[in-house]
Amino acid sequence: MKNNSTLFSRRSFMTAMGAVGVLGGLGLPSALGVDESPGKGRIRQGVCRGVFSGTKLDLDGQCREAARLGFVGIDLVGADTFPTLKKHGLIPTMVPGGSGIKKGINDPANHDDIFPKMVDALKVAATAGAPNVIVLAGDRAGFTDEQSLEHCATFLNKIKAQAEDLGVTLCMELLNSKVNHPGYVCDRTKWGVELCKRVNSPRMKLLYDIYHMQIMEGDVIRTIRENIKYIGHFHTAGNPGRREFDETQELNYPGICKAIAALDYKGVLSHEYTPTADALVTLEKMKKLCEV
Repeated sequence: MKNNSTLFSRRSFMTAMGAVGVLGGLGLPSALGVDESPGKGRIRQGVCRGVFSGTKLDLDGQCREAARLGFVGIDLVGADTFPTLKKHGLIPTMVPGGSGIKKGINDPANHDDIFPKMVDALKVAATAGAPNVIVLAGDRAGFTDEQSLEHCATFLNKIKAQAEDLGVTLCMELLNSKVNHPGYVCDRTKWGVELCKRVNSPRMKLLYDIYHMQIMEGDVIRTIRENIKYIGHFHTAGNPGRREFDETQELNYPGICKAIAALDYKGVLSHEYTPTADALVTLEKMKKLCEV
């Protein structure tokens, strides 16, 4: 998850979802009909738009380059972008769900506002063949971790039937509360897994952000192996600095991706770093590092 200062803010995507009617007649591809191996490697890869920072490419240009490099889709984009993605053979791999990092579903006061937005997001995602809708837990804001679990489970148990009926997975994102998002409650894999268990639905998973969990927990490969059944999506970035992953960074992405591929993971691993050099050259290098 990017800070507010990044070029392509997630919050800017939240307003882009639009109404479900926008999608009528688009003929967008079903996620199940997309080739699961459009590029090299055993893991399908996607991108977040921030990887194009500094290129001055518009959405059409970003989609063109993503398709050229063999990515399957783009995360965190709304309905107004879907025709452009379709033009380039891409899918929206993660749709905004209406919850926020600070004002999430752990606070019952936010439920009435977020619920209809998330229902709409599920419908939008299903129509577009998008596999996932992102969910954010929110700031602790005086709640204990147990209270937050209860409140999140209440919300998700209310909406899970719609997700199941539409065939779209709700993905609760794990974020660090140490560096980027102080106060965020879903900041440990154990907490997120417990939430999944309480919801008990095949359409409730975690968005495991490798950068964030390296900061909070480390031991990334073991954690992924032990909890893969609860993980529906991955995000990548180097640590420290949330930059591209290279010899200056402490995360070994080829090793991590080999471990993920060995688990027969069927979801998408999307890149969410901010490049410090030529963005397109960097993106091609990052993709190849994860082609295992």
